[in-house]
Amino acid sequence: MGQKVLLSEKEINIILHRLACQLLESHLDFKDTALIGIQPRGIFVAQRLTKILKEEYGVKHIDLGFLDITFYRDDFRRGDKTLEATKTKIDFLVEDKKVVFVDDVLYTGRSIRAALTAIQSFGRPSEIELLTLIDRRFSRHLPIQPNYRGRQVDAINNEKVKVMWKENDGEDVIYLINT
Repeated sequence: MGQKVLLSEKEINIILHRLACQLLESHLDFKDTALIGIQPRGIFVAQRLTKILKEEYGVKHIDLGFLDITFYRDDFRRGDKTLEATKTKIDFLVEDKKVVFVDDVLYTGRSIRAALTAIQSFGRPSEIELLTLIDRRFSRHLPIQPNYRGRQVDAINNEKVKVMWKENDGEDVIYLINT
């Protein structure tokens, strides 16, 4: 099993700033926009983007939520391992808002399909966009594409993308792992 660094801490930071600028261009003051991190790992991307937008670009208010999709997944109860739910935290209305789903890796598209179903429990957004830090474009099972992508990665065969965050793993780095 070998691994190589796809993105260093510095590169991740540059990409997050670029994504924040792209969001700013599309949503300006974020008055009618909500960022929703897909649990469990999309929340780190969403929190970082929110911090950048507020501290470095002066956005006064951003609705930030976290969405658990465990019970909406099509592979729920299919494996030997029991899936554990995380906590959904959406303390604002999504009705008629522009919602930006935020996730770390877009792989098959199944998590986003589950998020599209799950968000309906909170209202009907006027629009839904997808931001992903890593887009594994050759692995899609569903016709789902990101509106905003940090880096496109052509991981094939048994290669996996592993995203590490300081808040959870002690370092900011993204690896391509050959299993």
